Amino acid sequence: MSKDVAVTPSSGNVFADLGFEKPEEELLKAQLVREIRALLKRRRLTQAKAGDALGLAQSDVSAIVNGKVERFSLERLLRCVRRLDQEVAIVVRPKRKPRATRAPKAA
Repeated sequence: MSKDVAVTPSSGNVFADLGFEKPEEELLKAQLVREIRALLKRRRLTQAKAGDALGLAQSDVSAIVNGKVERFSLERLLRCVRRLDQEVAIVVRPKRKPRATRAPKAA
């Protein structure tokens, strides 16, 4: 039993695809959170020790680790990355052109 399923190509930003109000900001936050979590894991820091290193309460570290970042600004997340001895580089480049959508193959 086969059903036709409509497939919508991604824009490259899941937050835009889901209709978030500020999709670019949400994507940046997600990238920063992913990096913070990876750094904490590599350093094997408990949330309490991570809080000391980041200047945050343990509950804030827990929120970051669990991806609950609605109350965190980009600036605050950037500060966390810098406090983990990382450089932050902002790169500006031309927008990528969207890929041409391919027509579905006939069955």
